Amino acid sequence: MNPFSIFFLLLIVMPIVEIYFLIQVGSSIGAFSTVMLIVFTAVVGAYLFRLQGLTTIQRVQASLSRGEIPAIEMIEGAMLLVSGVLLLTPGFVTDMVGFVCLVPAVRRKFALSLMDSQFVSQSSFQAGASFQQTKQEQTLDTDIIEGEFRRDDESGSPKKED
Repeated sequence: MNPFSIFFLLLIVMPIVEIYFLIQVGSSIGAFSTVMLIVFTAVVGAYLFRLQGLTTIQRVQASLSRGEIPAIEMIEGAMLLVSGVLLLTPGFVTDMVGFVCLVPAVRRKFALSLMDSQFVSQSSFQAGASFQQTKQEQTLDTDIIEGEFRRDDESGSPKKED
């Protein structure tokens, strides 16, 4: 089964499943309570999404400062985006999947399994690989000349001595 048919199937099945669970929960706890529960999960999910997103951004910056490619953190960031969309989508099934994606251990395990899978080319995108400077970039770093500049008058041209 190709990814497009899976996506199309999810596009049809997910709303039906969500509507079914919304009706079941609404008949059990009432319509107003169901709506408030959906709003509550969206607010809590958005807050947790923000916290996890900031943590992931800090880890990306730390990896870059060490000179490493933040491959796993980038995959986790994409998962966080998906979880944010799922948490803001009304429904209980999407909220459950969204909250599962917010768990750091689950995200890390999924990112590592994705790195080992056929979807990501190991030769072009390796986790923990260091950035390498080319010979020309290393030469440019050594050609820096430090100095000071002083303007002698207001017009910008040096004073002429007679």
